[in-house]
Parts: sequence; C-alpha cells; structure tokens
Amino acid sequence: MIARILSAFAFLGLAGLAHAAPAVEATTKQATNWHAIIMFLIFVSLTLFITKWAASRTKTTADFYTAGGGITGFQNGLAIAGDYMSAATLLGLTAMAYSQGYDAYIYMLAFFAGWPIILFLMAERLRNLGRFTFADITSYRLDQGTVRTMAAISSLVVVVFYLIAQMVGAGQLIKLLFGLDYNIAIFIVGILMMIYVAFGGMVATTWVQIIKACLLLCGGTLTLILAYPQFNFSFTELLTKAESLHKLGAKLMAPGSLLADPITALSLGLGLMFGTAGLPHILMRFFTVGNAKEARKSVLYASGVVAYFFNVIFLMGLCAVIIVGQNPDFFEGGVVGGKLIGGGNMVAMHLAKAVGGNMLLGFLAAVAFATILAVVAGLALAGAAAISHDIYARVIRKGQATEKEEVRVSRFAVIGLGMLAIVLGIAFEKMNIAFMVGLAFGVAAAANFPVLILSMYWKGLTTRGALWGGYGGCISAVLFVLFSKSVWVDVLGNKAALFPYTQPALFAMPIAFILAYIMSKSDTGPRAKAEIEAFEDQYVRAQTGFGASGASH
Repeated sequence: MIARILSAFAFLGLAGLAHAAPAVEATTKQATNWHAIIMFLIFVSLTLFITKWAASRTKTTADFYTAGGGITGFQNGLAIAGDYMSAATLLGLTAMAYSQGYDAYIYMLAFFAGWPIILFLMAERLRNLGRFTFADITSYRLDQGTVRTMAAISSLVVVVFYLIAQMVGAGQLIKLLFGLDYNIAIFIVGILMMIYVAFGGMVATTWVQIIKACLLLCGGTLTLILAYPQFNFSFTELLTKAESLHKLGAKLMAPGSLLADPITALSLGLGLMFGTAGLPHILMRFFTVGNAKEARKSVLYASGVVAYFFNVIFLMGLCAVIIVGQNPDFFEGGVVGGKLIGGGNMVAMHLAKAVGGNMLLGFLAAVAFATILAVVAGLALAGAAAISHDIYARVIRKGQATEKEEVRVSRFAVIGLGMLAIVLGIAFEKMNIAFMVGLAFGVAAAANFPVLILSMYWKGLTTRGALWGGYGGCISAVLFVLFSKSVWVDVLGNKAALFPYTQPALFAMPIAFILAYIMSKSDTGPRAKAEIEAFEDQYVRAQTGFGASGASH
C-alpha cells in the first residue's frame, strides 16, 4: 500500500517537473534546464526509495521521532550538518562573500559560534534528559501541561517562519533555474516533504540529510577545484585579483558595513550564535543517537563539516568576483569601468556554469533544491513532534495515548504543516526571506534557548519562571522584528520604525532571562519548592543518563 502511494506521488511530482516548463513566461523564468531536472529526478527517485525502505522500519514513536536511537555519531553529525547547511547557506553566503568580502566571513563565524556552545554545554545533557523533543527537557521537573504548551508554541513559531523562508527560496530557485512556475515548484516541495516525513519519519529524514550533505560538499568542492587553477592555486593571487576588480577595492578583505552599526552587529551575532542552540529541528537530532558519547561525536563531526563548507563557499564567493565578473554573460550585473557591480543570490550558480558548464550548473542546482527538500523535511518533523508528542500526547491525552495513536497524529500533523507551508509559500512569494530566517533565529535565541539552558543548569527555575521567560522571549522577539524598519516601514508601509534595530536577540534574550529569574525567585509556593528540590534528581540523570524518573519519562 505504501509503495503504491509513494509511486503515485512520485509520478505526479515528476510529471509536473517534466511538463510545466512550456507554460512558463520567458520574461520571469529561464529556459528549462534539463541537466538540473534530470539530476533532480535521480535524487528524488533515490530518496523515495529510501522513504519506502524507512517506512518498513518505522513502527513505534521512537522510530518515527528518533530513528529508534540507532544512528551513529558520524551519521548524525552529517545529518546535523545537512540540517544546518540550507540553500540559503550555499546561495546567500556565497553571494554575500561575492558582494561584501570579509564581512561575509564574520557573518559565517557568527553562525559557527553556536556549535561550541552545543558541544560543551548542551549535547550530553540533551541526550541524557530528552526523549523526543527539547520540551522533554524544559518540562522535566516542571508542570508538564503548561511548560510543554509554551515550548511547543515557540517551536512552531520558529518552524513556521523557517518553513516559509525555505519554501519561498525553493520557489524562486526553481523558477529561475528549472523554468518551472513558482506555484508548481512550491507544490512539488510541499508534497515531497509530506511523503518523506509522513511515511519515513526520522529514518528517511536522516538519510535524506546525509545524502544531501555529501552532495552539497562534493558540489561546492568540485566548483572550487575547477575555479582555483585560474589563480595558480594561490590564495594570495586570488585576493590580489579580486581586490583589483571589486568595487570595494582594498577594503574587500577588511571589516565594513556589517560592523558599521555595532548594536545591530552584536544583536545579529547573539541571534545566530544562541539561535543555533535553540532550533528545534537541530536539537531533535540529539535524540537519534544511542548515548551521550555519540551525541558529543555528532556535534564534533557536524562542526568540522560546517566549518569546511563555510570556507569553501567563502572562497567560491571570492572566485566569483573574478570569474563571473569578467564574464558578463554569466551574471546580470557584469562590470562597469572595470569594477564589479550587482549582487544576487545566484552567484554560486553562475560560477558553476562558468567553470563547469551546464552539467555542473545542473548538478549544483539540483543539489540546492534537494537541500531545501531535506531542510523542510527536518522542520516538518520537528513541528509534527511538537504537535503530536508535546501537545496531543502529553497535554491533551496526559500521557495516555498509545504509540500507534501518537504516530498517526504525527502523520496528520505533517500533512497539515505541509499544506500550511504550501499556502504560506505562495502567499509570501514577494517577502524578503532573509528577515524570516532572522526572525526564526531570533525567536529560537530568545524563547527556546534561555528556558532550555536554565532548566539544565539553574536549580531555581520554576514553572512560573519558565512560562514568563519563554512567552516573554518569544513575543518580544516577534514584536521587535515587526516594529523594525525592515517590516514596519519596508513591508507594511509605515513612515517610521517603532524599533530602531533590525535584529531582536540583544534585546529579547535579556527580557527572557530576566523574566525567568524574577518570576522564579518570587515563586515561593509548595509546587515551586518541590520543583527546586527535584533538580538534584535531574542533575544525576543529566550527568549519567541513569537514576532519574522525570515526569516526561
């Protein structure tokens, strides 16, 4: 039955890819890139086969949410890196390196800085305390119903905004590279996402992420290898030529506009750093390994892969300054007076075409689309877990739901999230996706991270403190972004911004921590005292993985 359903969905998706191009308007979309489409079909066929295989192994809630805990540290590290290396990483950061030079590297460092925090402060305790979601940890010794509801809501806010960004990015990418209509591209991504997660669960999602990460690493590395001989494999020669062509000149490799406003820069850095440690689809991956040692290995491998890839795409951006800039046919901006102009998120694709022709362009385009598919699958699974495990099984059914019932609700939740993602992806076609991603990281840093880290390390945290901190951080982060110039003025058309900065973390995170502290300290009731005393039991479990009997277990 599952095989027939997967085949039917595959046929519909592939037919849409093959036949949509003739209806595309030439003024807004490129001619159909058959290299990209064929390679994408190969990837989709492979992942659908994996989904069919995973479906036969997905029977229990542990299988669906965490692949039964049977993923190794190395495999999970690749999957985590795959979750983290989205299409925005490949396209957006390469374009940023191309247009802003050294500023892009500072930006990448802020993204990367979250990994040591996860490795040294969180990985072991996440694995020992959690079961399926990070709400298992935040509610471990606190009130199950209210705290899980708060954690689930903040998780869903992060997931939805991240999903919108990925869906809009997918539509725009395929509209440009494959010659497909935007709405058709959105439907294909949404349907494939529902198939991967609803039938294959975490097993399928993990292996899709692993394959995607390997393809992305190979594609980026191959592009760089083909480009680098033009500079005699010399980084010095690359920089010299890039500075001579770029509009920034010698300032290309010096800090620039990103650090012009120190408040915004600091807020951005905090959001990217601590937001990484609060993303629900990243945190969920720590429950797929068997023990804390494998969890630490996961972070170590993921950190190495992400660091390598960041360096590759930074060098790709610098190579594009010379190769793409000297070939105006590959880039709409071209050069004016010997100086490179323009930016654009497709710089990586133009570089691939310049050094490897349509074949490499097709491969990298297919990998970029596959990247989006894999990331939205991970997001959908995290959102489904928040709905089914935290809200339905623990809050509504109060732990009385059967495993079969919980998995069924999860699959319905995946379908619902998929439909919502399709609708929102179409509705927000013109929205700036950079600010949606920023909002997702900002909410994760302000709502999820403070309560999560306090629940792990501060015995004084109570239910009242967790609720005030979680809701306060989430609401303030959303409001700060809403009232900023980026949304209040540029999107909503108001005359002046109510909040002077574009990044919320520097302001929303302290609100979350302060509210959690004040409300916990002022909570002197008998339940609060019992929650504080229960920290010792939680501490033993966090250190060893044994000896505790938290309510979430």
